[in-house]
Amino acid sequence: MPKSKTFTDCVKAFFVGGAICCVGQAISVLASDVLMLGEKDAGAFTSAAMIFLGALLTGLGVYDVIGNFAGAGSIVPITGFANSIVSPAMEFKREGLITGLGAKMFVIAGPVLVYGIASSTFIGLIYFILGAIGVI
Repeated sequence: MPKSKTFTDCVKAFFVGGAICCVGQAISVLASDVLMLGEKDAGAFTSAAMIFLGALLTGLGVYDVIGNFAGAGSIVPITGFANSIVSPAMEFKREGLITGLGAKMFVIAGPVLVYGIASSTFIGLIYFILGAIGVI
């Protein structure tokens, strides 16, 4: 069995993930300084722009190359979420808009969304109940 390249893979993931975050920070600075958006609006603009860039790069086939090189460094940022939505949609588009694209778009990201929404709802209810009885 070949030796593991864990250290090299971690370095690649660190630098590629950091580069993606630097692009996000640059977009945030652009949104706040050039477009004169407030902090919340600049954050929303940055998220939308990064998701768009991730989807665009996936559609062009570039994000797969980045993912093969960097591994988790490309999956963890929000651009990885865009990639997880667009990749299955592109793969199943031949099966039609409803049964292919619509049904398969959330194959990878669907469980993440379901459990994320469910757990945030559960935590929100706990927070509400504790606030109502005066604990917090």
